[in-house]
Amino acid sequence: MTTQSLRRLTPHFSLEELTRSQVAVRKGIDNTPGPVSVQNLQTTAEAMERVRAILGVPITVTSGYRSPPLNDAIGGSPTSAHTLGLAVDFVADRFGAPLDICRKLVEARVRFDQLIEEGTWVHISFDPRMRGQVLTKRPGVAGYQAGLRHAA
Repeated sequence: MTTQSLRRLTPHFSLEELTRSQVAVRKGIDNTPGPVSVQNLQTTAEAMERVRAILGVPITVTSGYRSPPLNDAIGGSPTSAHTLGLAVDFVADRFGAPLDICRKLVEARVRFDQLIEEGTWVHISFDPRMRGQVLTKRPGVAGYQAGLRHAA
């Protein structure tokens, strides 16, 4: 194990968990964050502790930090908060569907920059702008829709 895989950022989130990527491993892409991104990941982990406490169940991170080459490889937005260590995609199966998770986080007035219900996961970002954008992404629909929407 590397030092990175052992570094706990908060009681429930580690640096390894927030930087793990099977795509990076499969394609041989270095996904090691620099010092500024590690600081951002610390802030993100602290925010995710609040999210976890509100949901009252464990969270499974499906995507956290993405190095620019990894972000390019998966077709991510060039301005993605993931490349700064300020975004997490996650599920909380014991809580419920992503739409239910998003509704709970909005109801609890969690502070975020973006909260996106992506269908099978939730995207949340903590860019310092903290715009409070709530969006929905649906397959076959171009772009994002404002607010939370039921699946078609």
